[in-house]
Amino acid sequence: MSASEVSTGEIVAHSAANDPVEALRDALSEILAGLVAAGCGPHHLVGMDWESADPAAFHISRHAVELAYREVFVGFRPPIRLRPSAGQGLTVRARFGPPQPPPDIEVEGYPLRELARQYSPRLQADMKALLRQWSRDGAAFRADHAGLDLAYGPGRFETLDLYRPAGTQRAPIFVFVHGGYWQATDKIQHAQFAQGLLEAGFGVAMPNYGLAPDTPLEASIAQTVAALNFLVGEAGSLGLDPAQLHLSGHSAGAHLAAMALCEPAAPPIASALLLSGLYDLRPLGHLPIGRLLGLDDAERAARLSPLGRLRPASTRLAFAVGEGESEAFKRQSAMLATAWRATEPPICPGHHFSMLDGLNGGALLDLALRTAGR
Repeated sequence: MSASEVSTGEIVAHSAANDPVEALRDALSEILAGLVAAGCGPHHLVGMDWESADPAAFHISRHAVELAYREVFVGFRPPIRLRPSAGQGLTVRARFGPPQPPPDIEVEGYPLRELARQYSPRLQADMKALLRQWSRDGAAFRADHAGLDLAYGPGRFETLDLYRPAGTQRAPIFVFVHGGYWQATDKIQHAQFAQGLLEAGFGVAMPNYGLAPDTPLEASIAQTVAALNFLVGEAGSLGLDPAQLHLSGHSAGAHLAAMALCEPAAPPIASALLLSGLYDLRPLGHLPIGRLLGLDDAERAARLSPLGRLRPASTRLAFAVGEGESEAFKRQSAMLATAWRATEPPICPGHHFSMLDGLNGGALLDLALRTAGR
């Protein structure tokens, strides 16, 4: 990996990795570091050139390439040109606009720069290393378990993986909705977090959903409900117990799960475990990521916030947050737990991402089982 060359309005990065996905991860991570050094972020990008001996291998329509791009820049995507070049690997030339000072206002008691930090859980981890590890762990888990890759709808992202416990005819259903600020990651990168619940006798379903901003949040909520209805409707043929449906989600996935709990079209849900979620979306409308998602429309942000919804009456509820979370993320969970008359969220070991390890053993798995009545 070469060092980034930062000039006025342009950052150049190169990776010599043979695998296109690894090369893209490396080069884009270096571009991001250059943007940060220039006082900018992904929202300042205005264009990119990707140069390779095999440009087609980097076409953004390839699922693995798109996911690798979103791992770094989520839904911020300027025009991208693929260009042929000699030599090994990938060279990325990224053009960006000048940084603009944020307005001198406070939201939730934070200046905008601090608000952005509070709502940026990626600052808590080396995301390139973490997502690479999650990809390896998820692939290994899927290879070792006879999961079913099922379509719950006609869309490209309307699929789910189902893992079933051996020797169980009518397994209770545990549905886990992945996070990624509604814009990134995939069910494949979370498969390993099914281990503890699978060993406890649950059938574990991990749905995908359309990623923003291409897919609006309203559609992702509807897809989450559709996945739940699919599992209940097909429970007999899948060896599942439709009367024992349990729902969980992490981060943006916790938001989708919480919204699904409130949807009249959703099936009865016995319990829900919501992990470090976003439940009041209005503060995000003041940030670039919120504007990308259309949350600068305050009425829409309020409409898409579980905090403004009535408590799901028949569902047992539990919340949890990571010890290393920002105060804003901890407050989000505490506010919804209070509004929905649930127990105060316990603090789990780890940060926003590593807390998920607890689903495979420890206090978080115990909480999931206890909430599900096991």
